[in-house]
Amino acid sequence: MHYLFRIVGCTNEAHIDSPGAGRRHPPRKRRGTLPLQGRRASRREDDKPSTIWPVIVFRIAAFFAGAYIAISTLGSAIATVVVPRGIRLKISHAIFRSTARLYSAVLRRESDAISRDQKAASFPAVALMLLPIAWVALVIIGFALMFWALGVPGPRDALELSGSSVTTLGFFPAPDAATTAVAVFEATVGLGVVALLISFLPTMYGQFSEREVMVSLLRTRAGAPPDALTWLKRAHTIGWIGTDLDRRWLEWERWFVQLEESHTSYPALTYFRSQVPHSSWITSAGAVLDTAALRVAVIDASPAPEAQICLRSGFIALRSIAQYFEIEFDPDPQPDDPITISRSEFDAAVDDLAEGGVPVKEDRDQAWADFAGWRVNYDRVLVAICMVVRAPYAQWSSDRTVEIGKAGRRYGWGKHKSRVPPIRL
Repeated sequence: MHYLFRIVGCTNEAHIDSPGAGRRHPPRKRRGTLPLQGRRASRREDDKPSTIWPVIVFRIAAFFAGAYIAISTLGSAIATVVVPRGIRLKISHAIFRSTARLYSAVLRRESDAISRDQKAASFPAVALMLLPIAWVALVIIGFALMFWALGVPGPRDALELSGSSVTTLGFFPAPDAATTAVAVFEATVGLGVVALLISFLPTMYGQFSEREVMVSLLRTRAGAPPDALTWLKRAHTIGWIGTDLDRRWLEWERWFVQLEESHTSYPALTYFRSQVPHSSWITSAGAVLDTAALRVAVIDASPAPEAQICLRSGFIALRSIAQYFEIEFDPDPQPDDPITISRSEFDAAVDDLAEGGVPVKEDRDQAWADFAGWRVNYDRVLVAICMVVRAPYAQWSSDRTVEIGKAGRRYGWGKHKSRVPPIRL
């Protein structure tokens, strides 16, 4: 109790012991009432203890508020870096959302597609750099409230002591044992945040490199932007349909499994763009799934169970990523549910394959039913993720839109400009 009175500036021991004790009156030379000045002074002395308790309560509240801010920030940093699952965190979400709005305002004024893609490529890196800055700033604010509650005279001194402690520079010494203990703890937290950041960035870029290896390999087969028709026609020209093409589905099945694990553990990876402006991980995923669906439904060749397993692995991965972004989808769609690809688009694609010499099935209605039955499993999540990450133009994926509701408001980048198809590679 003596410590609480000391930190709020009360040093009169008489007030600590008893509210009515320790009254100082001028010596009275004769019997009678106190002079007016003496009575006012006595009244102020009596009132002083009653004004101390609100200050004590306010400082206690400030201490717990600061502790909550500091602990929440540390928990956010640990959950972002250490916990192997996609957890929606308020701090990370606020940083990415505010940065996305800033970039959206800049990109809306950009008419050139390549220039817009180059500027958008810096978005995840900037957001990730702002994230540790926000962590450190919140830790400083939280511990500054705790220092002020423990008796550091003013907000400026509390902030200086907190900044000195979190950076371990020691240019502002703690005044007593209690603040010293808190300063040591803050220094430990600061070192922990730095250690998490050092381990976080290499992990992120390692996952990014693994993802982009297969995206780069796809460019040699399906072009850039990736296209299922291009892949099938090139495979037919080389003589790989039914041989090399079917052997590749196992590689893409593993790629989808790694994609699900990495992009749900580190959701910021979804915003990282490929090195080639016309390539993207999500449009590559769509091209692989469409190619597998056409292989199963349209190509007149031996059955390809590997392609069917790859399709299932792919739409499971995309659904898991969509769940983090709160994209609504039907987990058990019907084969005849509508998709974003029309029957006329499908017929034109099959005619294109037939003109290129690719063997196609004669029953066009059954081929359409089979293709739509596979596409309906990933159609909505594919297009919605393309909208959220502002993927570059690609056929049957980022060239169309769906209603994504609150996912667009929370994670989208605003309205998309019309996309002009780039020159194919």
